[in-house]
Amino acid sequence: MSRATLRTQTRPGARGTSTTATARWRGDLRDKGRLIAPGLVLALFVALAATPLGRAVPVVGAPVFGIVLGLVLAAAVKPGADLRPGLDFAAKPVLQASIVVLGATLSLREVASVGLHSLPVMLGTLAVALGGAWLLGRLLGVRGDTQVLIGVGTGICGASAIAASTAVLKPKQAQVAYAIGTIFAFNIIAVLVFPALGHLWGLSPRAFGLWAGTAVNDTSSVVAAAFSFSPAAGPYAVVVKLCRSLMLIPIVIALAIWRSRRDAVLEGGESRPGWSSLPWRKVVPLFLVGFLAASVLDTAGLVPAGWHPALTQTSTFLITTALAGIGLCLRLSDLRGAGVRPLLLGGMLWVLVAASSLGLQALTHTL
Repeated sequence: MSRATLRTQTRPGARGTSTTATARWRGDLRDKGRLIAPGLVLALFVALAATPLGRAVPVVGAPVFGIVLGLVLAAAVKPGADLRPGLDFAAKPVLQASIVVLGATLSLREVASVGLHSLPVMLGTLAVALGGAWLLGRLLGVRGDTQVLIGVGTGICGASAIAASTAVLKPKQAQVAYAIGTIFAFNIIAVLVFPALGHLWGLSPRAFGLWAGTAVNDTSSVVAAAFSFSPAAGPYAVVVKLCRSLMLIPIVIALAIWRSRRDAVLEGGESRPGWSSLPWRKVVPLFLVGFLAASVLDTAGLVPAGWHPALTQTSTFLITTALAGIGLCLRLSDLRGAGVRPLLLGGMLWVLVAASSLGLQALTHTL
């Protein structure tokens, strides 16, 4: 058989196989799109309603309005099962995308610009938050993912940290809502109380900026507290807060390892896998790789500074959409069942972190 004949016989078949596979892939994509569209559109509409509310009341923020409006709407109309695939898509892939977009606004140079003198305070308050969550959670009987989410949210960056942790832990949606509600409650108190205490204690703008940047959680609340104290404290507090956000990388990797080991024990008995036996995608989730890559691009100057406001708004809107999806899946009975102990845990951690920030500043002579 000649080569020309062979080519004539093989090419059409190969082309036909490729065409069939492409058509099948497109069909599957369309079917999946139809499946997730209703719930995703509903979550987007809730996020669109929450966004102007967040701008009007920045101390609350659009993400909190998103989950509250979703919860209220779910209680009123009880979304059916046909909306669940789209709501789950909002709560998972959309949430992961929000973290990647957030990375494009964080330059690794900003870590160096804060200076080594503030690093002990940031790392110390993070250790207090995580260690306190473990110890106090055991004492209060708040265990599992709720305990972890409140600790990470208090120690790093509020809703964004909870969102990133949710992507690897896959907790119950009621646990996510309770953790965000707890963080939100003490953010409000911090914005109202911190500036007055800072003036009462005679803190300098730099000292207050470091305090607000390490002891207040969501960025909007950090900005509100710091600029309420003084215009000079605001920019420094924001830089500290951005540096705290970079702590998401090691913490989420550690949580991914912990969850993989926990799942392996639940599925396989007593054996605990070592590092080498863990699937790399569970150890380093793809969205976290995207977050780091986006941050590296920003550090290299490939993300223009003029894009940062739009990227920040996009990330916030995606987080709001994700939390709206979570809220729409919740029932008030799910939250009532948690009781007041998680709120007590969040309050105790908030006091510990605020006090340790000032204490570490005094010890390191940055106060």
